[in-house]
Amino acid sequence: MNLTSERVFATVPEHMYAAGYSIRPLRSRREAPLRHLGRWSLVVLAAAALALGLSKVALGDTPPVVTTVVVQPGDTLWGIAAARYPGDDVRVRIDEIERLNGLHSPQIGVGEVLQLPS
Repeated sequence: MNLTSERVFATVPEHMYAAGYSIRPLRSRREAPLRHLGRWSLVVLAAAALALGLSKVALGDTPPVVTTVVVQPGDTLWGIAAARYPGDDVRVRIDEIERLNGLHSPQIGVGEVLQLPS
């Protein structure tokens, strides 16, 4: 059967489908329950890696720098905080030093090693 101007859409019945294809649906009506588990696990793993990377960038990759000082005769927390942090509120810095060292009062002893926040 030849195509003519009157029969533009004429088809040959034996050539109706392309070779290798059939009239079956492309997807099964019953999908396997774990079919996409591998894809979703990769997506979740990539999202977790991205979140970890962004948190390191946002929070800083290095641990906080802590310096130490050995208490000398006549030293007080006020004097140490005022000397180490001249532009800051000394009361706030004393509170930070007490929390960092587990002190329950501002009393310190000679020879005691104190950690100072950066």
